[in-house]
Amino acid sequence: MNRRIWYVLSVLLICLLSVHQVMAVEVIITDGLKNEQLKKKMEQSLSMLLTEVNAAHEQGRNINFASLRLPSDVETTLSMLWENSPFFCLDDVVSQKCLRKSNGHYQVRNIPLLLKSLETNGVSESDEYQEAVVTFDENGNVYNVHLAIGMHLYMDVLKKGKDVTDHRCRELILDFTERFRTAYNEHNINFLDAVFSDDALIITGKVIERITGDGIKLPDEVQYDVKSKGEYLKRLKRVFAQDVKNLIHVEFTSIELTRHPNPDPEFQKIYFVTLHQKYRSGTYNDDGYLLLIWDFTNEERPMIHVRAWQPTPFKKDFIQDFDFF
Repeated sequence: MNRRIWYVLSVLLICLLSVHQVMAVEVIITDGLKNEQLKKKMEQSLSMLLTEVNAAHEQGRNINFASLRLPSDVETTLSMLWENSPFFCLDDVVSQKCLRKSNGHYQVRNIPLLLKSLETNGVSESDEYQEAVVTFDENGNVYNVHLAIGMHLYMDVLKKGKDVTDHRCRELILDFTERFRTAYNEHNINFLDAVFSDDALIITGKVIERITGDGIKLPDEVQYDVKSKGEYLKRLKRVFAQDVKNLIHVEFTSIELTRHPNPDPEFQKIYFVTLHQKYRSGTYNDDGYLLLIWDFTNEERPMIHVRAWQPTPFKKDFIQDFDFF
């Protein structure tokens, strides 16, 4: 049975049985971490976090961070996500491997969540099954929490790394892609403002269905618009305001990374990232392809120089002819 359908059926069963007891969550790290003391610390802190999330959801209140000892930016991320789409963990036992990142951090992925729409009280079609990723620092402290892309996509991108630098950049791109995606659920305009360069080239598009007066379907028309960073963010603020009680669903079903073709070291941390994106909100839906040109020259503050959308895949050789830099 499809995993998402299984989880929705499980939630329906819980609702029908009127189970009001808070579901405690036990986290078990099955592999990838030999230091038992560190492993136990990470398991306990993540178990406490997920159990508190479930308690807050069941009791209809905000998350109480007092005993969780989380960094302030993690509290902010969870609070913003909670404000727009309260969520809870679907499993009472989360059993996952631990991934070690090249910067010494650790990740636990595939944490099953159900994000709730504020428009409804019960289970709704607008509720969304998602998986979270939690990153820990080298001492086992929670470092960040985001909604995850699929594990198969994540590992496929990493396996294609050609050297140490390429592998590290791919990790960064995946991390920021997940943060980029989560920003829409958070309605986090500040993050999006920070990652777009001031002179970013932003191309938006939408598909217009055309039907004649007698009901004959004509080929769709695609309308494109070039926007400045300020214009694009202003539009996003309006979208977030309109969709304040609706989940904004952003799903990436494919991801391809290509390093800038210029071998000069100045260009070797610039990547062309193409994504198959499915976007759905209370006011607008689309299914198309996104191009992001990320610059990781400053790893602490990477920048998006180009963001472009079109309804069909980008051609394989378009990067060779791209004349932005």
